[in-house]
Amino acid sequence: MQYSIVGEPLSAVICNLAAGETMITERGSMSWMTPNMKMETTTNGGVGKALGRMFAGEALFQNRFTAMGGPGQITFAASFPGSIRVFDITPDAPVIVQKSAFLASEAGVELSIHFQKRLGAGLFGGEGFIMQKLSGRGKAFLEIDGHACEYRLEAGQQMIVDTGYLAAMSASCTMDIVMVPGAKNILFGGEGLFHTVVKGPGNIILQTMPVSAVAGAIRPFIPSAK
Repeated sequence: MQYSIVGEPLSAVICNLAAGETMITERGSMSWMTPNMKMETTTNGGVGKALGRMFAGEALFQNRFTAMGGPGQITFAASFPGSIRVFDITPDAPVIVQKSAFLASEAGVELSIHFQKRLGAGLFGGEGFIMQKLSGRGKAFLEIDGHACEYRLEAGQQMIVDTGYLAAMSASCTMDIVMVPGAKNILFGGEGLFHTVVKGPGNIILQTMPVSAVAGAIRPFIPSAK
Protein backbone atom coordinates (compact mmCIF):
# COMPACT_ATOMS: atom_id res chain seq x y z
CA MET A 1 0.00 0.00 0.00
CA GLN A 2 1.27 3.43 -1.00
CA TYR A 3 -0.23 6.61 0.43
CA SER A 4 -0.06 10.41 0.35
CA ILE A 5 -1.52 12.87 2.87
CA VAL A 6 -2.89 16.05 1.29
CA GLY A 7 -4.77 19.20 2.17
CA GLU A 8 -3.72 20.16 5.71
CA PRO A 9 -5.54 21.55 7.71
CA LEU A 10 -8.51 19.94 5.90
CA SER A 11 -6.63 16.70 5.43
CA ALA A 12 -7.23 13.51 3.51
CA VAL A 13 -5.10 10.41 2.98
CA ILE A 14 -5.07 8.89 -0.51
CA CYS A 15 -4.23 5.17 -0.44
CA ASN A 16 -3.14 3.22 -3.54
CA LEU A 17 -3.66 -0.50 -3.03
CA ALA A 18 -2.33 -3.48 -4.92
CA ALA A 19 -4.79 -6.18 -5.99
CA GLY A 20 -6.14 -7.99 -2.92
CA GLU A 21 -4.99 -5.41 -0.37
CA THR A 22 -7.54 -4.30 2.23
CA MET A 23 -8.10 -1.15 4.29
CA ILE A 24 -10.42 -0.85 7.29
CA THR A 25 -12.31 2.12 8.70
CA GLU A 26 -15.00 2.52 11.32
CA ARG A 27 -16.77 5.81 10.84
CA GLY A 28 -17.82 6.01 7.24
CA SER A 29 -14.70 8.05 6.49
CA MET A 30 -14.40 6.90 2.87
CA SER A 31 -14.54 9.98 0.64
CA TRP A 32 -13.92 8.56 -2.84
CA MET A 33 -12.59 5.37 -4.41
CA THR A 34 -12.14 3.56 -7.70
CA PRO A 35 -14.98 1.26 -8.84
CA ASN A 36 -13.03 -1.94 -8.16
CA MET A 37 -12.88 -1.31 -4.40
CA LYS A 38 -15.22 -3.84 -2.77
CA MET A 39 -16.85 -2.82 0.53
CA GLU A 40 -17.77 -5.30 3.26
CA THR A 41 -19.27 -4.32 6.63
CA THR A 42 -18.25 -6.66 9.45
CA THR A 43 -17.85 -6.89 13.24
CA ASN A 44 -14.20 -7.80 12.50
CA GLY A 45 -13.56 -10.06 15.47
CA GLY A 46 -17.01 -10.87 16.79
CA VAL A 47 -19.57 -9.20 19.02
CA GLY A 48 -17.22 -8.89 22.01
CA LYS A 49 -14.65 -6.82 20.14
CA ALA A 50 -17.39 -4.81 18.46
CA LEU A 51 -18.88 -3.84 21.84
CA GLY A 52 -15.41 -2.93 23.08
CA ARG A 53 -14.92 -0.59 20.14
CA MET A 54 -18.32 0.99 20.85
CA PHE A 55 -17.32 1.80 24.44
CA ALA A 56 -14.10 3.31 23.11
CA GLY A 57 -16.13 5.77 21.05
CA GLU A 58 -16.20 3.92 17.73
CA ALA A 59 -18.94 2.12 15.82
CA LEU A 60 -20.02 -1.48 16.33
CA PHE A 61 -19.07 -2.37 12.77
CA GLN A 62 -16.04 -1.83 10.59
CA ASN A 63 -15.94 -1.34 6.85
CA ARG A 64 -13.36 -3.34 4.89
CA PHE A 65 -12.39 -2.09 1.43
CA THR A 66 -10.50 -4.51 -0.84
CA ALA A 67 -8.98 -3.84 -4.27
CA MET A 68 -10.48 -6.46 -6.61
CA GLY A 69 -9.02 -7.56 -9.93
CA GLY A 70 -6.17 -5.07 -9.96
CA PRO A 71 -4.80 -1.94 -8.25
CA GLY A 72 -7.32 0.32 -6.54
CA GLN A 73 -7.43 3.70 -4.85
CA ILE A 74 -9.39 4.88 -1.82
CA THR A 75 -9.35 8.19 0.06
CA PHE A 76 -10.25 8.87 3.69
CA ALA A 77 -10.93 12.46 4.81
CA ALA A 78 -10.59 13.89 8.31
CA SER A 79 -13.75 15.10 10.05
CA PHE A 80 -12.18 18.19 11.70
CA PRO A 81 -9.47 20.71 10.80
CA GLY A 82 -6.04 19.45 11.79
CA SER A 83 -3.66 16.84 10.48
CA ILE A 84 -3.48 13.15 9.69
CA ARG A 85 -0.56 11.19 11.09
CA VAL A 86 0.59 7.72 10.07
CA PHE A 87 1.79 5.18 12.64
CA ASP A 88 3.66 1.96 11.92
CA ILE A 89 2.00 -0.47 14.33
CA THR A 90 4.00 -3.58 15.28
CA PRO A 91 3.38 -6.30 17.90
CA ASP A 92 6.05 -4.77 20.15
CA ALA A 93 4.96 -1.14 19.60
CA PRO A 94 1.21 -0.70 20.12
CA VAL A 95 -0.16 2.84 20.42
CA ILE A 96 -2.81 4.30 22.74
CA VAL A 97 -4.98 7.02 21.20
CA GLN A 98 -7.90 9.24 22.17
CA LYS A 99 -11.45 8.23 21.39
CA SER A 100 -12.51 8.79 17.77
CA ALA A 101 -8.94 9.45 16.57
CA PHE A 102 -8.83 6.34 14.37
CA LEU A 103 -9.40 7.13 10.70
CA ALA A 104 -8.29 4.04 8.76
CA SER A 105 -5.61 1.34 8.69
CA GLU A 106 -4.29 -1.68 6.91
CA ALA A 107 -6.16 -4.87 7.66
CA GLY A 108 -3.47 -6.20 10.03
CA VAL A 109 -4.12 -3.50 12.64
CA GLU A 110 -6.49 -4.37 15.49
CA LEU A 111 -8.46 -1.73 17.38
CA SER A 112 -9.55 -2.47 20.95
CA ILE A 113 -10.65 -0.68 24.10
CA HIS A 114 -7.99 0.49 26.57
CA PHE A 115 -8.90 1.33 30.16
CA GLN A 116 -6.56 3.36 32.33
CA LYS A 117 -5.50 1.20 35.27
CA ARG A 118 -5.14 3.93 37.88
CA LEU A 119 -8.14 4.68 40.10
CA GLY A 120 -7.84 8.43 39.68
CA ALA A 121 -7.99 8.13 35.92
CA GLY A 122 -10.98 5.84 36.18
CA LEU A 123 -13.00 8.15 38.42
CA PHE A 124 -12.15 11.53 36.94
CA GLY A 125 -10.61 10.92 33.56
CA GLY A 126 -13.64 11.92 31.53
CA GLU A 127 -12.58 11.84 27.88
CA GLY A 128 -9.21 10.37 28.87
CA PHE A 129 -10.50 7.38 30.82
CA ILE A 130 -11.53 5.15 27.94
CA MET A 131 -9.02 5.22 25.12
CA GLN A 132 -8.22 3.02 22.15
CA LYS A 133 -5.35 0.60 21.65
CA LEU A 134 -3.95 -0.04 18.19
CA SER A 135 -2.05 -3.32 18.02
CA GLY A 136 -1.09 -5.95 15.45
CA ARG A 137 0.91 -4.98 12.38
CA GLY A 138 0.40 -2.38 9.67
CA LYS A 139 0.01 1.32 9.00
CA ALA A 140 -2.69 3.24 10.86
CA PHE A 141 -3.90 6.77 10.11
CA LEU A 142 -5.06 8.99 12.98
CA GLU A 143 -6.80 12.35 13.08
CA ILE A 144 -5.08 15.04 15.15
CA ASP A 145 -7.25 18.05 16.06
CA GLY A 146 -5.31 21.16 15.13
CA HIS A 147 -1.50 21.05 15.13
CA ALA A 148 0.41 18.05 16.49
CA CYS A 149 3.20 18.61 19.04
CA GLU A 150 5.39 15.57 19.71
CA TYR A 151 7.49 14.89 22.80
CA ARG A 152 9.77 12.09 23.93
CA LEU A 153 9.48 11.32 27.64
CA GLU A 154 12.28 9.38 29.26
CA ALA A 155 11.64 7.06 32.20
CA GLY A 156 10.22 9.12 35.07
CA GLN A 157 9.68 12.27 32.98
CA GLN A 158 6.19 13.75 33.09
CA MET A 159 3.98 16.12 31.14
CA ILE A 160 0.89 17.79 32.62
CA VAL A 161 -1.86 18.05 30.02
CA ASP A 162 -5.31 19.62 30.07
CA THR A 163 -8.14 17.21 29.35
CA GLY A 164 -8.60 16.54 25.64
CA TYR A 165 -5.17 17.70 24.49
CA LEU A 166 -3.56 14.25 24.68
CA ALA A 167 -3.99 12.72 21.22
CA ALA A 168 -1.76 9.63 21.40
CA MET A 169 0.96 7.99 23.45
CA SER A 170 3.18 4.93 23.40
CA ALA A 171 1.72 1.96 25.25
CA SER A 172 4.77 2.15 27.56
CA CYS A 173 3.53 5.48 28.94
CA THR A 174 1.17 5.70 31.91
CA MET A 175 -1.55 8.25 32.56
CA ASP A 176 -3.13 9.50 35.76
CA ILE A 177 -5.56 12.25 36.76
CA VAL A 178 -4.56 14.66 39.55
CA MET A 179 -6.42 17.50 41.24
CA VAL A 180 -5.26 21.05 40.57
CA PRO A 181 -3.43 22.16 43.76
CA GLY A 182 -4.76 25.05 45.83
CA ALA A 183 -8.32 26.21 46.44
CA LYS A 184 -7.66 29.62 44.81
CA ASN A 185 -6.33 27.93 41.68
CA ILE A 186 -9.42 25.72 41.51
CA LEU A 187 -11.90 28.55 42.11
CA PHE A 188 -10.33 31.32 40.00
CA GLY A 189 -7.75 29.71 37.73
CA GLY A 190 -10.19 28.64 35.03
CA GLU A 191 -8.29 25.38 34.44
CA GLY A 192 -10.91 23.07 35.94
CA LEU A 193 -10.53 20.61 38.82
CA PHE A 194 -8.21 18.04 37.29
CA HIS A 195 -5.17 17.69 35.07
CA THR A 196 -3.88 14.68 33.16
CA VAL A 197 -0.34 13.59 34.03
CA VAL A 198 1.46 11.44 31.45
CA LYS A 199 4.65 9.67 32.54
CA GLY A 200 7.33 8.11 30.34
CA PRO A 201 9.11 6.29 28.95
CA GLY A 202 7.60 6.76 25.52
CA ASN A 203 6.39 9.24 22.93
CA ILE A 204 3.34 11.45 23.25
CA ILE A 205 1.47 13.57 20.71
CA LEU A 206 -0.47 16.59 21.95
CA GLN A 207 -3.06 18.40 19.85
CA THR A 208 -3.66 22.15 19.87
CA MET A 209 -7.39 22.28 19.01
CA PRO A 210 -9.45 19.44 20.51
CA VAL A 211 -13.06 19.36 19.34
CA SER A 212 -14.29 19.64 22.94
CA ALA A 213 -12.38 22.90 23.46
CA VAL A 214 -13.73 24.36 20.22
CA ALA A 215 -17.28 23.40 21.19
CA GLY A 216 -16.86 25.08 24.57
CA ALA A 217 -15.50 28.26 22.99
CA ILE A 218 -18.38 28.74 20.56
CA ARG A 219 -21.20 27.57 22.87
CA PRO A 220 -21.83 31.06 24.35
CA PHE A 221 -22.38 32.44 20.86
CA ILE A 222 -24.98 29.87 19.80
CA PRO A 223 -28.55 31.07 20.49
CA SER A 224 -30.43 28.68 22.73
CA ALA A 225 -33.56 27.08 21.31
CA LYS A 226 -36.83 28.45 22.61
